[in-house]
Amino acid sequence: MTVKDTAKQVIDALPDQASMDDIIHALYVGIKFEHGEREIREGKGISHEEAKQRLQKWVK
Repeated sequence: MTVKDTAKQVIDALPDQASMDDIIHALYVGIKFEHGEREIREGKGISHEEAKQRLQKWVK
């Protein structure tokens, strides 16, 4: 599937009254998820425990 096809799918899934900001946000989130899933498949992800440790500095 091409990038253009993916963009069309995302836009078509949104309600007709979606704003341009809604469309841009949906495209952004979709591409970030796709990128993350690709990294996990390639073994570049981190464990749940490591993620928790990294987040500890932000959680009080």
